Amino acid sequence: MARLPRISPAGVPVHIIQRGNNRHTCFAAMEDYSAYISWLKEYSIKYAVDIHAWVLMTNHVHLLCTPQRDGAVSSVMQSVGRRYVQYFNYQYQRSGTLWEGRYKSCLVQAEE
Repeated sequence: MARLPRISPAGVPVHIIQRGNNRHTCFAAMEDYSAYISWLKEYSIKYAVDIHAWVLMTNHVHLLCTPQRDGAVSSVMQSVGRRYVQYFNYQYQRSGTLWEGRYKSCLVQAEE
C-alpha cells in the first residue's frame, strides 16, 4: 500500500521528530552535528522552509519549521536524510539505514 503524503501546508509551522534506527546513535562527533546543520541550512533555503529551532540529540532530531510552499518539508527531510546517511555511513564504515522509518510530524498552531 502506498504511503500517504505528509501534510505541510505553506505558512503553517511543523514540529518534526526523526529518530535513529533502534534509537542508536546518529550523531557520534561534533563534526556530525555540523554536517547535518550545514545540509539542513542548504536544503531549507533551496526548498523555502524557515527553520525556527532545532535540537540534535545523539539519537534523534527535533525541528520546528514553517514551509513557504506546500509539501516543502518533505523535500527538505528527504534531501537532508539522503545526504547525511551517505556521510555517516562513509564516516563510520557502516551500511544500511540510519533512521527509524519516516520522520514524524505534527502541525503547530501559531499563537496570533
